Amino acid sequence: MAPLELDFDSCYRAVSARDSRFDGRFYTAVKTTGIYCRPICPARTPSSRNVRFYRHAAAAEAAGFRPCKRCRPELSPGDPGWDLRGDLVGRALRLIDDGAADERGVAGLARRLHITERHLHRLFVSELGVGPLAVARTKRLLLAKQLLTETGLPITDVAFAAGFGSVRQFNATMRETYGFTPSELRATAGRWAREPGPAGQVTLRLRLHPREPYDVEGVFAFLAARAIPGLETADQASYSRAVPGGTITLTPCSDHLALDVAVDDTRQLNRIVARCRRLLDLDADPDAIAQALGRTSLGPLVAARPGLRVPGAFDGFELAVRAVVGQQVSVAGARTLLGRVVDRAAAPGGLFPSAECLLDADLTGLGLTNRRVETLKELAALVAEGHIDLDGGQDPAEAVAELLRVRGIGPWTASYIALRALRDPDAWPTGDLVLAKRMADLGITHDHIERWRPWRAYAALHLWSSS
Repeated sequence: MAPLELDFDSCYRAVSARDSRFDGRFYTAVKTTGIYCRPICPARTPSSRNVRFYRHAAAAEAAGFRPCKRCRPELSPGDPGWDLRGDLVGRALRLIDDGAADERGVAGLARRLHITERHLHRLFVSELGVGPLAVARTKRLLLAKQLLTETGLPITDVAFAAGFGSVRQFNATMRETYGFTPSELRATAGRWAREPGPAGQVTLRLRLHPREPYDVEGVFAFLAARAIPGLETADQASYSRAVPGGTITLTPCSDHLALDVAVDDTRQLNRIVARCRRLLDLDADPDAIAQALGRTSLGPLVAARPGLRVPGAFDGFELAVRAVVGQQVSVAGARTLLGRVVDRAAAPGGLFPSAECLLDADLTGLGLTNRRVETLKELAALVAEGHIDLDGGQDPAEAVAELLRVRGIGPWTASYIALRALRDPDAWPTGDLVLAKRMADLGITHDHIERWRPWRAYAALHLWSSS
């Protein structure tokens, strides 16, 4: 499904049918109630003369509408069209999700994208109807609404977890935008028990909703096979890892994935949620992928694995190191080597070493070749100096070009990084021996690869998963 143009009749038909394929692609604002909803809202469909449609929740809020308490727009999956396009607005939205605007302001966000603040604002208004500041504010408010509704986190902690500078600012913003205070929302949401955690830590659970269908078994099996000892613990029923200030655990449930967070600084929560969604590829468009690939030689594989996803990365640099270490070795062998790297160079709390830490670490005696160590050091230096941005700020094509300049990184490694860290849905791991063998087994010739655009990353996962 291509990025949706907000044609009124098409949107209204989707709302009338409560079509889940459109969830997250637009929001329906009802003039008579002052509320905006997801397309799947179970409430009675409003008269067409009373509705407006907005591409982003921030645009609806800027027009004076507040989120529906019934369908809860904060649980909506992201619009997959931005990943497919990978343009400046899409990358800016990814960085806002990652907390870049909260940490550095819109000016800092623009600098990371190497454009002016004015140009960034103009792009956002053109595409979404509101500027990046409004988008960041809505992101904070919707996270706060979810925390107030689903957890027993004290309101003061909710304010800071959502990125507000003070409780007073939080109260004023929520009252101004939604018409009620945090305490009023908490009172109507029911009582939640606050889970005990280690001293100084806050433990809470949030729900993450994927765009259905979702091949949860395939995703968790993929992550479990590649879990790094000392950093991750995973099987088909759960995935846990160290994150800054604590740990997270993801568990499949009937209609969502449960995210359990135990951290000592809730201000990291926005980033954790965004990175977990990318790690699990929750916002992909399975219908569009199935329609495109199902008509090709991959049709039987697509039919056998509905909702297959491309597992992403919690941290872009970590994934790049995984790719380099995994060159020409088995998945199990790469796990062993990466476990040794973590054991030798892990940051406090058992975190995967940052680019700066790896640059200073002694990697001799771990089973890595001298050439592989040199490649890792050169990669770490370029990431530490900001020449390569693997967490969303750089155009994927530019990032791949920079990666290919690193001695020891070839087309396969760069493409694998693009596929998982840069979230390029069309990345193809050139020269992958497993893919070549599987295609030969299925009688698929090399020229079919071009027919799988723009979803070649998903074609690769179908082939890998079928071997």
